[in-house]
Amino acid sequence: MSDPTDHAFSPSVKAAQIRKGSRPHYAGMIMADRVDARLAAFIADVRSFYLGTASADGQPYIQHRGGPKGFLKVLDDQRLAFADFRGNRQYITTGNAAENRKAFIFLMDYANRRRIKLWGELEVIEGDVDLNAALAMPGYRGVPEQAMVFTITAWDINCPQHIPQLLPAEEVAEALATRDARIAALEAQLAALSKSGT
Repeated sequence: MSDPTDHAFSPSVKAAQIRKGSRPHYAGMIMADRVDARLAAFIADVRSFYLGTASADGQPYIQHRGGPKGFLKVLDDQRLAFADFRGNRQYITTGNAAENRKAFIFLMDYANRRRIKLWGELEVIEGDVDLNAALAMPGYRGVPEQAMVFTITAWDINCPQHIPQLLPAEEVAEALATRDARIAALEAQLAALSKSGT
């Protein structure tokens, strides 16, 4: 496939677009297949994402991946990677990638109501000391078990329609603490002015 849009718009998808009247809108659509500054900046702020894989017979699986900000890293202009921290040890994603490398990453920025879709292929790499070191997150409590490398074949930014605006709890707590401190300072100032009679 030379056109990145072919990863999203298979012949069956194009037929559905024609039947439902949206094909003219998407016929000229351009999707990227390389990391640019806009995608790199989005990834740098990611603290979680959804990773989709499928078994050889097509059984889909979606997994939530999370970690500290920056745990998803850009390796080069076409590859992303992250340390696979030990979890429930079901290894569904690992097993799927061993027999079907096609994968999908869904990045969400709820605070700013933005999302990015990435099509590609997933490789699970065990025992690569240098790669593991590059993906390490100092101070993070997770135990890295292996590395996951995602090679991008296409990506696209979606519109914000229907995305609820959700804010990280710690950012809300910080904003409320700043507000409360300002209110306390103003109340103290008002009490001092009342005492002085001015």
